[in-house]
Amino acid sequence: MFSESPIKRRPSTRINVGSVPVGDGAPIAVQSMTNTETLDVAATVAQINRIQAVGADIVRVSVPTMDAAEAFKLIKQQVSIPLVADIHFDYRIALKVAEYGADCLRINPGNIGNIERVKSVVACARFYNIPIRIGVNGGSLERDLQEKYGEPTPQALLESAMRHVDILDKLNFDQFKVSVKASDVFLAVGAYRLLAKQISQPLHLGITEAGGLRSGSVKSAVGLGMLLAEGIGDTIRVSLAADPVEEIKVGFDILKSLRIRARGINLIACPSCSRQEFDVISTVNALEQRLEDIIMPLDVSIIGCVVNGPGEAEISDIGLTGARNMSGFYEDGIRQRERFSNDQLVDKLEQKIRAKVAAKTAMLDEKNRIDVLVSNGDA
Repeated sequence: MFSESPIKRRPSTRINVGSVPVGDGAPIAVQSMTNTETLDVAATVAQINRIQAVGADIVRVSVPTMDAAEAFKLIKQQVSIPLVADIHFDYRIALKVAEYGADCLRINPGNIGNIERVKSVVACARFYNIPIRIGVNGGSLERDLQEKYGEPTPQALLESAMRHVDILDKLNFDQFKVSVKASDVFLAVGAYRLLAKQISQPLHLGITEAGGLRSGSVKSAVGLGMLLAEGIGDTIRVSLAADPVEEIKVGFDILKSLRIRARGINLIACPSCSRQEFDVISTVNALEQRLEDIIMPLDVSIIGCVVNGPGEAEISDIGLTGARNMSGFYEDGIRQRERFSNDQLVDKLEQKIRAKVAAKTAMLDEKNRIDVLVSNGDA
């Protein structure tokens, strides 16, 4: 059964990215970034809706030109999820997208320009009552910091971030979050640890340019997991050279693994061996696909034999223990008289899981009720 995480989160101030609270104990927000051409409004809107449909809280959109800013305006009008406008080089783009309804402005200290330009962005954010993300990246540090440190180091990333934190502090602007990303796990983790001791603002976590779906997921899980386990982090983005939808799935899997935030079915499955009495792998793959629409947290154990099957089933909401021809079924840790034919497992389990979700939903009061089935990107 799902239990509360033992992790004690780092205290922080709170900001709001649109309707999503960030920091000060709010649920850790999971976000992604579009990889469409922003000028292609229809494609970008479609991708944002797909990202939202799998549970994203926030989506970032790159706005590299003034033409892209005009496209951002149209995109913002067609979506409901909060949008972060990603700005590099030209501070005037930040001013324009703020006018067009951006929910947060991401600026890179390494390339946004001089202090006067930063002041203009801050004044604009204050006017429109939107937060800023100071986004430091190991691959685009200021030239003088590159010369000072010789290469990206945790101290270099920290110094870059603190320069702009100090500017915002002097301007009496506290509605911001900070990230110090790098593609190297230890570089990023070291920088975040230093930063967490220096400021009280929310931290956005990420291992930038982590790689493809498999390698990037592993690298992100290791890096983000180290920080989250220490209570550091208020929003996360898993950066993958893959479909952004996968970033959200992996992000929630990381949070779920640490018992920080649960969403959807938590499938507990054995890797299978010659003792298995049914095809565990195909059963799990089929259930993952069929049950993606469920957002209520539920632990489901799928174990191919009686060695570990009963033990896992006893601590799961729904459990299956392999046996010859007919496998054992558990609900709420209690073995049921009902048994399932091994050639009908997927259909039977799906029915039982959906019935369980519906029953748990019916027990919630109206204030706490959630939709258990996602449709049309409404989650």
